Amino acid sequence: MSAVRSEVDDEVTQYLTFAVSDERLAMSIDAVKEIIETPAVTRVPMTPDYIRGVINLRGSVVPVIDLGARLGRGPIVLTKRSCIVLVEVHVGDESHVLGMLVDEVKNILEIACEDIKPPPEFGSEIRTDFIEAMGRVDEVFVIILSVDHVLSMQELAALRRLSQEAAPGGADGES
Repeated sequence: MSAVRSEVDDEVTQYLTFAVSDERLAMSIDAVKEIIETPAVTRVPMTPDYIRGVINLRGSVVPVIDLGARLGRGPIVLTKRSCIVLVEVHVGDESHVLGMLVDEVKNILEIACEDIKPPPEFGSEIRTDFIEAMGRVDEVFVIILSVDHVLSMQELAALRRLSQEAAPGGADGES
């Protein structure tokens, strides 16, 4: 009996849960690099509404995505509980750090594999590629985001350019 119990325990994955516009979302804890208080964010002209701006993170320029605006829920209103979840996004063989502004980080959940369901299919007109899965927690589903797909490849390339241009010395300051 204990051998069966240990196999079940191994089939659990950890997810960071957070709130965006009163909606509970999650992402794999493996994607999270750090959670920071909301520092001063420098707006960058002529960027989409969901790009909140850039922050200085220990000398590096990190773009910040307003996850509320990105998911069509409206921009996040900063409060004491607002924070930035730093994630590593992979594009091809490159990885980039970006910040996701959320209303509040909730907790870390362990969700058993049998409680993870594939994302819903709404047809080709509705984009769901940013949903990795649906996690059932206490008979309620939590949307598990696919961090690598919250932004499209073109949007990620634009963010990379933005980071380079905002860095001291601009794009020419790159080595």
